[in-house]
Amino acid sequence: MINRELLEPQSIVVIGGSNNVHKPGGAVVRNLLQGGYKGTLRIVNPKEDEVQGIKAFHEASELPPTELAILVVAAKFCPQYVELLAKEKKTRAFIIISAGFSEETKEGAVLEQQILDTCEQHGCSLIGPNCIGLLTRWHHSVFTKPIPHLNPKGVDFISGSGATAVFILESAVIKGLLFNSVWSIGNGKQIGIEDVLQYMDEHFNPESDSKVKLLYIENISNPDKLLFHASSLIRKGCRIAAIKAGSSESGSRAASSHTGAIASSDSAVEALFRKAGIVRCFSREELTTVGCIFTLPELKGKNFAIVTHAGGPGVMLTDALSKGGLNVPKIEGSEADELKAKLFPGSAVANPIDILATGTAEQLGIAIDYCEHQFKDIDAIAVIYGTPGLTQLYEAYEVLHQKMVECKKPIFPILPSLHTAGPEVAEFLQKGHVNFSDEVTLATALSQIMRTPQPAPTELELYGVDVPKIRDIIYRETHRLKFEGLDSGYLPPDVVRELLSCAGIPLVPEMVSTSKEALTAFANEVGYPVVAKVVGPVHKSDVGGVALNIRTAEHLALEFDRMMQIQDATGVMVQKMLKGTELFIGAKYEERFGHVVLCGLGGIFVEVLKDVSSGLAPLSYNEAYSMIRSLRGYKILQGTRGQKGINENKYAEIIVRLSTLLRFATEIKEMDINPLLADADNVVAVDARILIEK
Repeated sequence: MINRELLEPQSIVVIGGSNNVHKPGGAVVRNLLQGGYKGTLRIVNPKEDEVQGIKAFHEASELPPTELAILVVAAKFCPQYVELLAKEKKTRAFIIISAGFSEETKEGAVLEQQILDTCEQHGCSLIGPNCIGLLTRWHHSVFTKPIPHLNPKGVDFISGSGATAVFILESAVIKGLLFNSVWSIGNGKQIGIEDVLQYMDEHFNPESDSKVKLLYIENISNPDKLLFHASSLIRKGCRIAAIKAGSSESGSRAASSHTGAIASSDSAVEALFRKAGIVRCFSREELTTVGCIFTLPELKGKNFAIVTHAGGPGVMLTDALSKGGLNVPKIEGSEADELKAKLFPGSAVANPIDILATGTAEQLGIAIDYCEHQFKDIDAIAVIYGTPGLTQLYEAYEVLHQKMVECKKPIFPILPSLHTAGPEVAEFLQKGHVNFSDEVTLATALSQIMRTPQPAPTELELYGVDVPKIRDIIYRETHRLKFEGLDSGYLPPDVVRELLSCAGIPLVPEMVSTSKEALTAFANEVGYPVVAKVVGPVHKSDVGGVALNIRTAEHLALEFDRMMQIQDATGVMVQKMLKGTELFIGAKYEERFGHVVLCGLGGIFVEVLKDVSSGLAPLSYNEAYSMIRSLRGYKILQGTRGQKGINENKYAEIIVRLSTLLRFATEIKEMDINPLLADADNVVAVDARILIEK
């Protein structure tokens, strides 16, 4: 729980505050004093009479009632301090900076639980333990540096790691990023990242609250809460970016299907962020760069003008923007000729607009004006302006400042001379601006933002999926497993078809049988060529259980006899052989997240290149389109080298229908449809496997 005493305490006591500012107990007192805390500040230190000019209490029992306590003492003493303060001093908020709790030992976990029990009993807020503290405009209850500039328009930053929070702040401060608050949750025993987001969502004031949230997450303990409140905040006008650390596949079990091998906790995170509308970042630099972008006017289109006086960075930015799906269109025509005439001979205006190293501050302003007013196809302006040390840049940066205030199109300042022109950059930042010192990092962050969809709708649509029949089938099959003494198992092909049909997923004509004559009659009915597949073994290809392009009854009979000799064979499946682009859809149930749905191109793209996108069931059509279009191989789906593209609408429809099926069948733990065959008209499921657990 988050209460007033935590956010706006009228009195604070630092248990373990000291005169040594090189230790946490002294540093937190220093930061509170330098931060201008206006309430009553008290110190408990058994060995000091005065701490940094404040009279110290030798015992906590001597304290008058105090609203917030910051504990910077050994872990073993914390429970008794919390109990004393909560019971006798009406303390209703605690920030425990001390380490040595559940992150280290079982004994520490016991101490941590004692503290939580006391806080819950008395209705107290608890931040930590094992954190750097809480930094707000009301009180600087942290022991670390840097202390960033705090501003209501700055970002709210919530971190699951204290040390990482400090490094992210370092990255942000040199970019000029302002902060409204910094939350270090530590072990998050009571208040986790999801709880802070919940509070910000439920108490959101669009007139006064920060509209940018940055997150560093090490553990998502409640995905549903994170999804609900992050997407709610974004719908209210906020923008959120996050790093999720520790999402690699290490230690994941060996899976029996393509989906199990590909899907991982990282896929679940990717899917959750996509559904919520959170911009995913992978480094401190990327997170703070995205945060800086969020403080600028929102980018409404994809067309950039690059204004520079250095050719190389302009070229690198052009390449990086193009690679990320943004455009640097050619600028030509009478307006371009007009601009060129106002620049020094040798300047280029085709885009990038290169005003040369000798270009003046006035010419910089003219080039920006043309991008703002004359070049109608331009949506945003990137300005690259540094110095080799021959001149000072105050005048040029003042022009840039004025244009950023005046222009409606967003301007992205790239000022690379942090050392040589340090004072000039610092003055520019002091005027409330941010700086992107590296053009490629900026382009990467912009691309990630542009690829992030809006939050998915919360309403669940059934799209004609037959939910009652799906539940009947699942009930029947789980009871079959129980009768057979099994905990899990793959569904027979006919049951797989039955389930997919309930979801309205198109299926290739097929028949499963142990009768050669029946299969031959079926092949004659649907027409050759056909495909034969062994039924029973999980990996059919590995045991020679697939035969393609069978064109005669005699060939089919030979393949039937051969396949029935394969170990574990229980029958043979015959399908009409279709042509088209191979696609893949899969799903895996992740604890706490639900079903992660995967899509991609089939064949080598799945097995070798792992070119897949993920989404969290149930999915909307917009989510499905976003998944498809984020594939590296998407251009193949659009059609290349004279070949027609696939029916993208049908592919998206199957993804959505499958996700709806899964929403009502949590017993399905893994599944894949591989391949689906797609052409310009249809997308048809050819082969599918479904693993269920009772």
